[in-house]
Amino acid sequence: MGVSDAVRWGFLSTANINAKLLAGAAQSDRVDVVAVASRDAARAEAYAREHGIDRAHGSYEALLEDPEVEAVYISLPNSMHVDWSIRALEAGKHVLCEKPLSRHPDEVDRAFDAADQAGRLLMEAFMYRHNPQTKRLKELVDGGAIGRLRLIRAVFSFPLTDSPDVRLDPALDGGGLMDVGCYCVNGVRLLAGEPVQVYGERVDAATGVDEVFAGTVRFADDVLAELDCGLVLPMRDELEAIGEEGSIFLDDPWHCRNPVLVLRTGQGAEEISLEAEDSYRLELENMSDAIRGRAEPLLGRDDALGQARAIEALYRAAAEGVPVAMP
Repeated sequence: MGVSDAVRWGFLSTANINAKLLAGAAQSDRVDVVAVASRDAARAEAYAREHGIDRAHGSYEALLEDPEVEAVYISLPNSMHVDWSIRALEAGKHVLCEKPLSRHPDEVDRAFDAADQAGRLLMEAFMYRHNPQTKRLKELVDGGAIGRLRLIRAVFSFPLTDSPDVRLDPALDGGGLMDVGCYCVNGVRLLAGEPVQVYGERVDAATGVDEVFAGTVRFADDVLAELDCGLVLPMRDELEAIGEEGSIFLDDPWHCRNPVLVLRTGQGAEEISLEAEDSYRLELENMSDAIRGRAEPLLGRDDALGQARAIEALYRAAAEGVPVAMP
């Protein structure tokens, strides 16, 4: 139970990722998860009992009709993100949609148009962007700590052992680039802006989704980025910004469980350690504060559009075998 001013949240689905959001919400007096929905009423009721949630709904529609729910967290498969975000917005709910919102820019625009029309907030859930480690990295790069930025390296992979899994289903917009590579795309964009050209190569699983993806991204001012991701590789998560006078390396850029930045310059290596904070709590609090008019949403239409344009261009480059210029 939260305080009276806490934003009342409903979770649309019982996906595994919910556990991380629930743990973050439990640490905050600004977030109160009051309802959960599943297409199976018994599953919703069992989930609500297990996690101490007041109300369970046996359909997604029923949760959207719940007058006690102010904001909805959507953790459905990727292909369902936009449609259910729009349905929630049209029902008068604010929406935090799990990443990636979409790989299609026109769909992203459609979702944010619905948010504008409904007078509600929509945010794509890149939780690492809310973490102090990410903010410190951006400050150091922008502040000239490594001189002129020239190269970025971003990595995220893990071995997917569950089968069947929605991330292996092309009909649900699965694939390595959509699932974990989107973090790499977001990280390089955070540091260098929007791409001017991309190139990608993919290796597909038997189901047809990309199980390994590697890309090269060119930005203005002669900045290059290399990214790779996969669903059949060891657990790897790294982000490195390399300038003409040094580099900054993050060994845990996406989960931010052990926030340490290693700054290497001609003077040697310096470890910058930060206090660990729950990125999911910070994400929920930012959205809740924005709903209450106490803050601006960290991520909005422009960032989500930049994501979709870059991901779609990377997939197109891999399909056509040629670099793709960005509009």
